[in-house]
Amino acid sequence: MTSARRPLIAVPARFAATTSALRYAAEVSARALIESVWRAGGEPVTLHPHAPGGSCDPAEVAARLARFDGVLLPGGGDLAPHRYGAGTAHEAVYDVDDEQDAFDLEVARQTLALRLPLLAICRGLQVVNTARGGTLHQDMGGPGREHRHVTHPVSLVPGTALAGATGTDKVEASCYHHQHIDRLGDGLVVAARAADGTVEAVEVAGNAGWFVAVQWHPEDTAEQDPAQQRLFDALVLAVGENRSR
Repeated sequence: MTSARRPLIAVPARFAATTSALRYAAEVSARALIESVWRAGGEPVTLHPHAPGGSCDPAEVAARLARFDGVLLPGGGDLAPHRYGAGTAHEAVYDVDDEQDAFDLEVARQTLALRLPLLAICRGLQVVNTARGGTLHQDMGGPGREHRHVTHPVSLVPGTALAGATGTDKVEASCYHHQHIDRLGDGLVVAARAADGTVEAVEVAGNAGWFVAVQWHPEDTAEQDPAQQRLFDALVLAVGENRSR
């Protein structure tokens, strides 16, 4: 980027019970994620998840997002099953936080409504799907939960924003998840699948601004894999196109 001001990319923080450097509970962002945004020319800004009592004011969230040029919804713990209408939580569900859930869901709703460029990663994809009325499989099963700590090929749907951003029809995806989409949310379309049929990416049908959500973690390999870094590049590039409109 050659402009004087880097585009501001909001990254909702993740609550952490303990962090050795800070001694107490903290709000954090993955360094690889932040560096991927920076390499793309963006200015990543950590956003405090404010949702006391597990709810937040939509108008307040919209006002907070209005100063940003784009949003990145990162990975993290599981959404509470009640958020997508499920009953008892599966024993594998972990790190549920109602304040985090409420804030992330409202960020997803308001970002799409404001038509800000949005890249959603892993939990972020599940948040958007839930915000759009979709559901999740609470656990994929298998001895290693199938898609945890693995890198596997993912096939991209031709003609999607995802395919356009990465410049390819297949990527090697670094995955760490044990949940995945069950029913697609309203207006969402599949943009990529794994060999086993798992939905690995979604987009919004029609002209709804730049939005891509991936189930994998592109930041894990972005420094070495140009196709993964191009996702972050595309997010920042979309900011410029959004401004011109």
